[in-house]
Amino acid sequence: MLLGSVEAGGTKFVCAVGNEDYRILDITNSPTTTPEETLKKTVDYFKQFKDLQAISVSSFGPIELRQNSPKFGYITNTPKVGWANTDFVGRLKQDFDLPIHWTTDVNGSAYGEYVMATLFNEKINSLVYYTIGTGVGAGAIVDGDFIGDIGHPEMGHVRLKRHPDDLDFKGICPYHGDCLEGLVSGPTFQARLGKSGKDVPLTDHVWDIMAYYVAQAAIQVTLMLRPAKIVFGGGVVSETFLEKVRAQFDDLMNHYVDVGDLDKYIVMPLVKNNGSATVGNFALALKEFNK
Repeated sequence: MLLGSVEAGGTKFVCAVGNEDYRILDITNSPTTTPEETLKKTVDYFKQFKDLQAISVSSFGPIELRQNSPKFGYITNTPKVGWANTDFVGRLKQDFDLPIHWTTDVNGSAYGEYVMATLFNEKINSLVYYTIGTGVGAGAIVDGDFIGDIGHPEMGHVRLKRHPDDLDFKGICPYHGDCLEGLVSGPTFQARLGKSGKDVPLTDHVWDIMAYYVAQAAIQVTLMLRPAKIVFGGGVVSETFLEKVRAQFDDLMNHYVDVGDLDKYIVMPLVKNNGSATVGNFALALKEFNK
């Protein structure tokens, strides 16, 4: 069985074809340009595979997930220039009479990590997945289902207590300024320091400041949802950075609730190279096919 995956990011689209064992058989990526050009490339890619049975799309957003909405399948009021009110699923359905699953990019990654945890025989019923990259978002799963009813979670835009050494930084979120995304996403390095994050050594104090904010987000989701674990992916995240996050989490939580071994609670993805969404999409496409 051939299953299609679209990880639609604000910077690039990753399209892949795999099987019911979640193995990638073919993969390609291209820059995210205009909706017309990018979606045409997506359609042209999948047209190569005549036996495709279902597709799952995990997209940047905000997106409309309510199936009773006339805008279901749309990217809605995104700040991504040119992409607001894009009928993503509708465009795919013009060329493919197939089951199409539609969710957020972080939900796709969360599902991929949930599936992999099951394959690794981890006894978990819930997890939260954060991506910290060009933007910040999170998806939550409980008993195999996504959290979110009238819309998908926007955990990247929660408000935080400011670090005393960071009070002069206004944040970069166009909507909220100093929300989580506005304080820890990849572009904040350029805004704070005038250089790319890859050029900032992990000994720089800015990483401690960012860990302080990420730890607060982890505490919020811990106290609200009590997940079995929290996974952090995205280009900003490394194991060294997560060590800082764990230390800040431990200090700020102050032993109020027990989450067990922090090295097993706040973790890097099981799927390497930020490929969680592709695995998740294969699993979601299979689930959509079997409905």
